[in-house]
Amino acid sequence: MEDLDPTGLAPFIAQLAKAADLCLKPYRHGVRLHGPTPEPLVDCSDCCFLIEARDAEGVRQELHDLELEIYRSGAELNLMLSRRADELAPLLWHGSHAVWMRAESGERCERPENGAALEALCRRIRALVAGD
Repeated sequence: MEDLDPTGLAPFIAQLAKAADLCLKPYRHGVRLHGPTPEPLVDCSDCCFLIEARDAEGVRQELHDLELEIYRSGAELNLMLSRRADELAPLLWHGSHAVWMRAESGERCERPENGAALEALCRRIRALVAGD
């Protein structure tokens, strides 16, 4: 029988979706790998995901879709979270702490109105990747 999860990431992806559901209510989320498969597969320290939102009726809410990049710089784990539908929306970089940046310039900016929920999501994702 052919393996239905050739990347070995299905459990991690399910946990990502659950974290997004918890932090970004009232939406429900699906997550899929975006870009190359990370090496090693179980590490997931250099990978990108799409976090897709749906309302309670299951209708896609593309304005609430996110792109998540997970990468390491040396021993430090870093996350980049951005809105897929708004190229000018601030980006969230989350390393040892959260930093909001303007998408067009990379300059620091104030946390946007919905920023607290996105920061909470990044904290949960960091805990998942770190195995806490």
